[in-house]
Parts: sequence; structure tokens; C-alpha cells
Amino acid sequence: MSMPANRFWRSLLSVPAINRRALEKAKSLAADAIIYDLEDAVAPDRKAEARENLIRLYADDRPAGITAIRINPLDTADGRADMEAAIACRPDAVVLPKVGTIGHVSTAVSRLEQDAAAGDMKLWAMIETAEGVVNAAAIAGAFSSARAGGRLEALIVGVNDLRSETGVAPAAGRIYLVPWLMQTVLAARAGGIQVIDGVYNDFADSEGYAAECAEGAAMGFDGKMLIHPNQIAPANHHFGPSDAALAEARAIVAAFSAPGAERLNVVNLNGRMVERLHLEQAEALLLKFATLQTKEKDT
Repeated sequence: MSMPANRFWRSLLSVPAINRRALEKAKSLAADAIIYDLEDAVAPDRKAEARENLIRLYADDRPAGITAIRINPLDTADGRADMEAAIACRPDAVVLPKVGTIGHVSTAVSRLEQDAAAGDMKLWAMIETAEGVVNAAAIAGAFSSARAGGRLEALIVGVNDLRSETGVAPAAGRIYLVPWLMQTVLAARAGGIQVIDGVYNDFADSEGYAAECAEGAAMGFDGKMLIHPNQIAPANHHFGPSDAALAEARAIVAAFSAPGAERLNVVNLNGRMVERLHLEQAEALLLKFATLQTKEKDT
């Protein structure tokens, strides 16, 4: 059920679970994953209705592709009910909000492992508090899906809550957030899991959004959490492989495939020394691209 290693994580669209029309529309969208939101997007008095919407959605016409359900905090009654609903639905992952400590993830892992119906469902952790940023490396390392039996598959930065809690002012280029964003990227990479950039609120500002996507890709994020369908195509573009990156990957593969280079650890590529680790990265990128082409052909 989890995203295979050769799958892109470019666009993760958040859809309010209370909005039945949006739930149906999401099935036809080109996002790499859909996150059905039971937390911030649902008013307190409509949580139960939203859970029922998801149970009906998965039972009647299970969504194709990768899906996740974002629950309320597990130390709340709604959070516990959300987790029960998620286990009944069996999405690919459960998104945990406001993860600040190892204990937050441990509680979720324990609940999933108590119920055989949960299968191999994974967890995606929202890093959206000061505590979460400080503990991101420990959280990623403790439950990484890169290890056998690990359930934590991704960290997602929650920039709105992070700004709110810390008092950091919005600024062009997110200059005050950059150290925390990069710290989260480093934590995810150390744990061998994916890392997703936070939402861009002004979905009517296409120019600003494109710039932030390019910035996030340059920082090393795998993709972006989205709040509007119009944001899917730019995210897929900016977090997908560029023509230049694909050309270089093909050149590296060709260089190591040349006669006499099969056993070399380093080759000369147009005056630049390229190591075998770059070959592994190039092959992985080309495999992902082939998977992406197959996906787009089938949709």
C-alpha cells in the first residue's frame, strides 16, 4: 500500500473530508497523492459527518492511486475516532498533525499494530511546531519506513502553524523559516524518508506559488502539500525532473556503459569526474521518470 521507492511525491493535495463534491472530484485529479483532511478543514461539530463521508467513499468506490487520511491529534476524542475510521478505510497512510515528540508517533504505531486490519498502513508526520522541528531527526530515525517494520514514511512541514506558534512573520522567500525548513529536510534524509514542503495559501497568486515551488525543490523537498487543484500542475512541474537533469542522467548511464568502464568507480564525463554513486542516482531518476510516463499515459 505504501508509495514505492520509484514513485514521485511531487503533489499532495489536501481535500476537506466534509466536502462530498470535492471528494468525488479528487478521484480525477493528477495529484501524486490525495490527503483527505479530518483536522483543520472540518469544523468541530461536523467531524463525525466527515468520518462517515470517508467510510462511505472507501466502501462504495475506493479511490485509485495513493491516498492518506489526516486525523486530529490522538490525545483527543476526535483523533481516536478518526484513527478508527482510518483503519476501517485502510488508506495508504495516516497523517499525524502537530507531531512534536517520538511519543506522538509511538502512540499511532502502537494503535496500528494492535489491529490486523491496519495492515501495512504508513504514517506521515506533520512537523508544524517548534518542538517538532527540534525533534525531527529523532522522530524520523525512530520510526523510519526505510527500516524493516518502520511505519513513518514522510515528514510534512506545516508552515502556517509553525508561523503561528513562533511568531515568525511572513516574508518573501520565507527567509525566517529557511533554517527550520532545511533542518526538517536534513532530518528526513538522515532517516531515509520523504520530506514534503508546506502549503502556499494564496492559490490565486500563481507567480508567487511557482517561485515557492522552485525554492522548495532547490532546498531538497520531494514535493509540496497543496490546497487547491490549480496548484497541482505547477508542483508536478517544479518537483519533477527537468530536461537538463534527465539528459545528465542519461549521459552518466552511457558513460558507465562504455567499453572498459563497467568496472570503474569513477569516469571522466566531459572533463568532470563522476562517481558510481552518481550512476545509482541517475538510474533511480530514470526509473522514476519511466514510472511517471507510464502513470501519465494511463490517466
